[in-house]
Parts: sequence; C-alpha cells; structure tokens
Amino acid sequence: MLGGMPLVPSKDPQLVLLRHGETAWSASGQHTGRTDLPLTDAGVEQARTAGHALAGITFTAVYASPLERARHTAELVGHPDAVADPDLAEWDYGPVDGRTSADVSEAIGHEFQIFEDGVRVLSPDPAHGDGRPGELLADVAARARRFVERADTTLQAGGNVLAVAHGHLLRVLATAWIGVDPRYAARLELGTAAICQLGYGHDLRTIEGWNLPPHV
Repeated sequence: MLGGMPLVPSKDPQLVLLRHGETAWSASGQHTGRTDLPLTDAGVEQARTAGHALAGITFTAVYASPLERARHTAELVGHPDAVADPDLAEWDYGPVDGRTSADVSEAIGHEFQIFEDGVRVLSPDPAHGDGRPGELLADVAARARRFVERADTTLQAGGNVLAVAHGHLLRVLATAWIGVDPRYAARLELGTAAICQLGYGHDLRTIEGWNLPPHV
C-alpha cells in the first residue's frame, strides 16, 4: 500500500509509524528539531483523525518521542500511556533549527540537502539550537537502529508496535528497518500525522504502507 491508499490492519505483526500533527514550524517549513513546539489546532484535528484510522489495530507496545508535539499526538490517538523513548526524538538540527531550507541554502551558497549536507554546514549559533552543533546523520541512524531492534523483539513475539515521532527521524527509521543507507530517507516524503506500516514479506523486512494520510 502506498500513499493515498487505505490503511488495512494486517494479520501479521506490524511496526506502525505515526508522525506528529502540524506545528507552526512544520506549516511554515522551518526545521523543528529539539525546539519543543505544541500542535496547532489543525495538528490536533489531524491527530484525532489519525486515531480513527488506527482504531482497528491492537498494539502490544506504544512508544513516543519525549517532545511535546509527539506526546500530545500519542494522547490524541488514544495512547496517553505511550512510553517516552529518547531514541525517537527528532534529529538535533543544531544551527539549522528554526531555519527553512531556503535560508540555509542562501547561507551556504548551494541548494541545501539535509541528508547529504548534514546540519553542521552552519556554525553553532546561540539563536538556533542553543549553540549546539547538531547531530550527524550517522548518530540519528544509530538511534533509529536501536529502536528498530527493540521493536522487532515485540513483533517477533506476535505483537504490533506503534511509534509516534517526527518526520526526519521516522524516515531514517524506515531505512534502518529495510537495511539501506540512511541517505535514502531523502526519497521518503512524510506529511504531518501521516501513517506508515512496516512489516515482513517472505522473511524480509518490508515497507507495506507509506505516507498514508490521516483520513484513511
């Protein structure tokens, strides 16, 4: 199943990914890493709608990023007891935090591609990311792999897992699931409150549904 097609509960265990609902910065195209923004009113409605789409799936384990926008989304889809997992926090963008891709492109003199350039193309800036240098993509991928292996233990035992987190982190997590270079995440678009289904086919890890809109 690809974007736009209906979400259908599977008879086999699944790792379901849910991006948080809209925030002010996701709406404006600003990179939102560790800046802890709340959901907009539209984001709240998106999350509630996603909850209806997920209502037919029983989850053995539910995890959420510790950031407010993800925790609130987990609550709105019916999982206020989601386990806060720091490995699901968004990429620490450091000096890119709060900036648009156009802003960064202008500063570096070429089109900014975060999965190729990384976030350390800019010097640490107290006004963006509190002066932190930001994470390397390899560090984000390592966190994603840790989570995938923990989730896989539950799936192998027959249970479904829900992970509520962030756009770039979840895209990298999908690459970890299927065992490809994390830079491939650039090819995986993911909208706010979109749902993804990861599972197994012929004993291989597969992407069964990607970027499914919350109205499915």
